Amino acid sequence: MILQSIFLAMPGINEILIILVLAAVFIFGAKKIPELAKTMGKAKAEFEKGKIEGQKELNDLKNKEEKSD
Repeated sequence: MILQSIFLAMPGINEILIILVLAAVFIFGAKKIPELAKTMGKAKAEFEKGKIEGQKELNDLKNKEEKSD
């Protein structure tokens, strides 16, 4: 019963996102937010690109191993 009331009082993902956005505005200022978002987008794209390249290399290694067997 007590545990249930504790979980009901905890903020959900929507509330956490709102708090994070407001904190970012206060910390960086409203003018910096678009620049930060652009940088985050580029970083995500580079991460995805690296992930795809890594998967290709793994598949190539698996194919070489299968051919040698």
